[in-house]
Amino acid sequence: MKVILATDGTSQSSAAVDMTKNLNFSSGDELKIVTVIDMAVPMAIDAYAGYLPNTQEIEKIARENAETVLERTSREISDDLGGGGPAISTDILIGSPESRIVETAEEFGANLIVVGSHGYNRWERLLLGSVSDSVVHHAPCSVLVVRHEDVETGENK
Repeated sequence: MKVILATDGTSQSSAAVDMTKNLNFSSGDELKIVTVIDMAVPMAIDAYAGYLPNTQEIEKIARENAETVLERTSREISDDLGGGGPAISTDILIGSPESRIVETAEEFGANLIVVGSHGYNRWERLLLGSVSDSVVHHAPCSVLVVRHEDVETGENK
């Protein structure tokens, strides 16, 4: 089995990490943990303000954060699954999260993609888009969308 776990370090992604640890991995299985740096977001915010930020510095900070997220996630899964778990690899992807996750699944030959859901309502999804929704509709394999439980209310988000 080849599994892709997409994470961005948020609580929603933590729920996806926890669910991935519950999968029944066998020897020979592979787990690729990915995170995506979307450089279009900062540019869209500042492009019309008359000031363009130093994108090299933004990308450097984003890459450092991505490396931290991947290292922490990989260690957490390795520690939890022990020596009998899958072969784990990590990858930092650059671009649109929706398309890069799907492209990576195609290249990797994934059987499953695990991704967290931000729990947007209809209007938030319309304005912000939904990575998990797009991945579900375009992935070449099954997609497990994991909702995280709000600790305060006990509701799934």
